[in-house]
Amino acid sequence: MFAMEKGQDHPLGVLLDETGCHFCVWAPQSDMVELCLFDEQEQELVRLALPGRRGQYRFGYVRGVKAGQRYGYRVHGAPQEGMLFDPQKLLIDPYARALSRATHWDDKLYEGDSAAMVAKSVVVDDAFDWQGVGKPGIEPARTVIYETHVKGFTRQHQGVPSELRGTYLGICHPVIIEHLKSLGVTSVQLMPVAAFMSEPRLEQLGLTNYWGYNPIAFFAPEPRYSAGEAVTEFKTMVRELHRAGLEVILDVVYNHTAESGFDGPTLSFKGFDNAGYYAFEAGAHGPDYSRHANVTGCGNSVNLDHPNSLRLVLDALRYWVTEMQVDGFRFDLAVTLAREAGEFDPMGAFFKAMMADPVLARVKLIAEPWDIGPFGYRLGQFPSQWLEINDRYRDTVRAFWRGDAGKMGDFATRLVGSRDLFPKNWRAPHTSVNYLCYHDGFTLEDLVSYNQRHNQANGEDNRDGHGNNLSSNHGVEGPTLDPRVNNLRQQQKRNLIATLLLSQGTPHFLAGDEMGRSQLGNNNAYCQDNQISWVNWQWRPEDERLLAFTQQMMALRAESSVFANLQLSDDSWNGAPTSCHQVNWYHPDGHQLTDQDWHAPMGQAFAMDIGMQQCEGERWYVLFNASDYDIQFRLPPPGEGLEWIQTIDTATNDGLPFLPDDIKRQVAVGRAHSLKLLERVSLPAVALAKEEVAVTPDVATVLPTGSQFPLAG
Repeated sequence: MFAMEKGQDHPLGVLLDETGCHFCVWAPQSDMVELCLFDEQEQELVRLALPGRRGQYRFGYVRGVKAGQRYGYRVHGAPQEGMLFDPQKLLIDPYARALSRATHWDDKLYEGDSAAMVAKSVVVDDAFDWQGVGKPGIEPARTVIYETHVKGFTRQHQGVPSELRGTYLGICHPVIIEHLKSLGVTSVQLMPVAAFMSEPRLEQLGLTNYWGYNPIAFFAPEPRYSAGEAVTEFKTMVRELHRAGLEVILDVVYNHTAESGFDGPTLSFKGFDNAGYYAFEAGAHGPDYSRHANVTGCGNSVNLDHPNSLRLVLDALRYWVTEMQVDGFRFDLAVTLAREAGEFDPMGAFFKAMMADPVLARVKLIAEPWDIGPFGYRLGQFPSQWLEINDRYRDTVRAFWRGDAGKMGDFATRLVGSRDLFPKNWRAPHTSVNYLCYHDGFTLEDLVSYNQRHNQANGEDNRDGHGNNLSSNHGVEGPTLDPRVNNLRQQQKRNLIATLLLSQGTPHFLAGDEMGRSQLGNNNAYCQDNQISWVNWQWRPEDERLLAFTQQMMALRAESSVFANLQLSDDSWNGAPTSCHQVNWYHPDGHQLTDQDWHAPMGQAFAMDIGMQQCEGERWYVLFNASDYDIQFRLPPPGEGLEWIQTIDTATNDGLPFLPDDIKRQVAVGRAHSLKLLERVSLPAVALAKEEVAVTPDVATVLPTGSQFPLAG
């Protein structure tokens, strides 16, 4: 039925042709590698030793193998330091492009021969009809990221057919695409979709690794999220999102695997070359192979200082970009990937290889710029083409709007691109990925509803998750019927969303934050595959208003060159600036802020004058008031034939202004805990606006002048 021949030593993984299939693995210290073929019921059909060997590679060609064939490996080798050869353990191909099913930990099935527990690798036919749909190619200045979970996003959506809820095809269902398009985001960032396995500890607690940050195969899409064939359905999802003009960014985990430490299971890498794939603690005479390095907190750390591990990750990334057509990546614990001899190296092999790769150098690259190892916090230290998740932005914006005093200077720095972290001329204006909430932490609803985390459901006595969330319950812990508290919470959400979309950088939204999604105070819902984590599509009236407000803010940013792409005269990243954009900062009484003002211990209110100030064109005045009382702001003169009009006021239920400020006398009221946005327009536009006729103000482009802002060296 199957005939084995010598074959060829490239590429790694499988290569299908008309008569059979090439198989190739890296197993440098092995004595023999057996290829095990299975039927669709996962009954073993045959074991065939790979006959070919060249250096560190084992390979063979099997006639009669077709697409859909299930397979796995058993690796034999002499006992030696650092190696964990065990032919009783069926191994997933490190280059497997599909798995037959999800892998669930089972103590009994793993004992002895593990074949019954481990999913089988699957030979994949790459053929797919992309229907001429290409990648959207969203420019950096227009990118707005929307982070979501494949299952949790659609699991409860009544408009998605029940069989598609929680799947790749659910994500690209027309009602979901319509929501994303109407919201105004450009790029969908999916939490891990590469095949994963829950930790044995979670399985014993009756929980699951819902987030998926525990990979077992870097190339294979997770079977849990498919209604049928995962690879085809994943490609369909990408194609339909691209057709709608939406990018797909994958959250990828290359810093560790589900094999955990020395006592963890042997599923793939460990059985081929434990000492090569993983990093180890230092012993008296070299690596201590009984102690896997663990700068990830997950039991092991992948060693990208090794050329073959580096090759594996680069091949996986290239596969997702070329064959699966994704548009970029967010790298989990990215510092781990760039550790060489245990130390982070911003000019290390991983970064050099990415920069030199013609495929990978052109996609969006986003770093989570830390791990838990020594000196693991590296915000602002990644290569210049990388974006970085900016937790300083999150913390500062949360603290300012919570009412913490003395945050004005830091808050202003975050508003204009965190140039203290990402210096002008060296890093792009969009380097900073600005966010209020991420999957690991409070949702926006919970941020304004809880003082403390409520993680009891996680089975760790509420010890897990961040303790310092810079949140506020505004008087009552959790849901309440008190209208005063609820109104203030909604107002704070509008403040936070407006700030995010008026800030320089790349905005990042957490799915559901635009419509009041709560996790009941759980700020570490990694193991909650249930309604705690799933997005709730049953909206309250206030959720509908928040969604409408978010859409309005998204549209405002998309239409503005100032908030989406501020170009200052002293920043030549994009070449010589072609505008006269400026930023100036004012005290509510109208004087420009001084160093003393910035460092005033109780400062909680100021204004930002941004745009074309000494010439006609787009100009905005933003009033920030995080204090407990209303404040009158004096407005600067708009210029001859021009006038200020109110655009946004977060103090109102829908964020639309109605308060009768005395704009003619150049005075506007910033209500307590509110943001107000004013736009400079020509006088004819003002007159027509009063008659409810929409007019687009003229925008002029003239020569640049200067700029100033605090703490942004």
